[in-house]
Amino acid sequence: MPTAVKITARCLDCGASVPFDPAQPRCPKCGSEWLQAEYDYDLARTIWLAHLHERPFSLWRYHELLPIREAPPTIAMGAGGTPLLRSIHLAPMLKLSNLFIKDERQNPTSSFKDRQAAVTIATLKEAGLTEMVVASTGNVAIAYSAFAARAGIKLWAFLTSLVPQEKMREVAIYGTRLVKVTATYDETKKVAAEFARQRGLYIDRGSRSIPTVESMKTLAFEIVEQLTQFAPDARYGRLPWRVPDWYIQAVSGGLGPLGVAKGFRELYHMGLIDRMPKLGIIQAAGCDPMVRAWEQGKAVADPLPRPSTHITTLATGNPGRTYTFLYEYVREHGGVFARVTDEEAFRAMHMLAKMEGLSVEPATAVAFAGLIQLVREGVIQPHEVVVVNATGHTMPIESHILGDRWARHVVLAQRGEGAAAEAPQEGLVAALSNLAAERYPRVLIVEDHEPARVLLRRILQSLGDYTILEAKDGYEALEIAQREVPDLIILDLMMPGLDGFAVLDSLKAHPNTAHIPVIVVTAKSLNAREQQRLLSQQAKLMYKGEFLSDEFLNEIRSVLAQIRNGTGRE
Repeated sequence: MPTAVKITARCLDCGASVPFDPAQPRCPKCGSEWLQAEYDYDLARTIWLAHLHERPFSLWRYHELLPIREAPPTIAMGAGGTPLLRSIHLAPMLKLSNLFIKDERQNPTSSFKDRQAAVTIATLKEAGLTEMVVASTGNVAIAYSAFAARAGIKLWAFLTSLVPQEKMREVAIYGTRLVKVTATYDETKKVAAEFARQRGLYIDRGSRSIPTVESMKTLAFEIVEQLTQFAPDARYGRLPWRVPDWYIQAVSGGLGPLGVAKGFRELYHMGLIDRMPKLGIIQAAGCDPMVRAWEQGKAVADPLPRPSTHITTLATGNPGRTYTFLYEYVREHGGVFARVTDEEAFRAMHMLAKMEGLSVEPATAVAFAGLIQLVREGVIQPHEVVVVNATGHTMPIESHILGDRWARHVVLAQRGEGAAAEAPQEGLVAALSNLAAERYPRVLIVEDHEPARVLLRRILQSLGDYTILEAKDGYEALEIAQREVPDLIILDLMMPGLDGFAVLDSLKAHPNTAHIPVIVVTAKSLNAREQQRLLSQQAKLMYKGEFLSDEFLNEIRSVLAQIRNGTGRE
């Protein structure tokens, strides 16, 4: 159906306003590339309140605030309308009451970049453009390739040579003209821009392209609608819509949060939300020009000539003016720029898969590693509503993420020529017996509070392959310890009946269990005498609020690594 809302392009430098035309990317008055789409917001509000509930849940339901004339366009294939998942295990581990995950993996090509491609290709199709150029580190090229193929638009994709071959092949299968550039991503963008200029072709210029920025607004629109349904007093027509306290996303050039911020601003202007969220903008430590500028209090980021990160999708060394816009937003509405290492991201990637069942790309893992860091530092409070953008799926899996021991090999015995006939299942049973016989380090969790037991179990499962034993009180703990002789015991100190001190005394008094390392966890502050008592038993003390601290996790890793390497008890 035709949209009833007029679309205007306003220059952010001279203020001139002209009708939006995707074929005219510059201000006709001053030549600036920084144009911003504006609409009749009063009319859009009236239409939304009357008809939004009748529309399918996809990004096209918000077409009055998108730069298109017809909605849904003929090229539509399910972009947007992705689930908002409530965290089951990660939230209690972080002591967050309301942690939500925007699952952008559910888009047609498994990343949030499908929004960008869908809106841009629909806009170009309406304008009669038949050829375009894009520079990419992978996901953008894949998304554009799919939608361009559906629309019959010829696509040139310039990819840095660091992009995995699997992603390049996926781009090529759609018929895209793929150009591999041996250079940084910033240099690759310059090559693509010059190619487009020489041929007079449309190029996606990221934050300087109106359809691209407008596409990301739909994340904000969907989130507030979905959060409202999670509210205790949820009902249709409830206003204002529910706003998160935090929106968190990993960034390369910063396009995603820039568009999301514009979406929240428009909702606020329309009276559909009553406040603005804080932004958590996370970068990889090897490519962090925004974080460096933020820490120095600078509104302009200095380019980083040679990014150094394995997470190539986040390797924009020069964020340009996008950072300035985000800096101004965070200064006005709150938030933070933060960095995490590749190692922290890969650790979070494993944790999210094992604790929430979500396999995400490394860039998404950067966002979750940033979340963990901000919670540890007290920047994010337990009562706050947090939404993290799971920007894409972890396909393909890169070898350095899994390591060497990611699979077990089962070999069925082959019957030799002339050998006696063996039962058909004999080889299978033997192979499975060998597999079952593989011994994992055994960890006994002793905790009377069931949610705490579950939390510790999930943390251990996220760290690796362990046989996990559980006891709900001290008596059961001693029985299991004598029978199973675990490699490590994580012991709650304050339990009814037989407390942790008594359990520890009994363990150390028995030769069969005296050697077992023990990590004692407690919510109570111990006095000097109690601390000395634990020290005399060679027990490591940790507080329950430190379950996700580096010290706690490293202590577990250290003990279990010794066992795995044969330096601990056999």
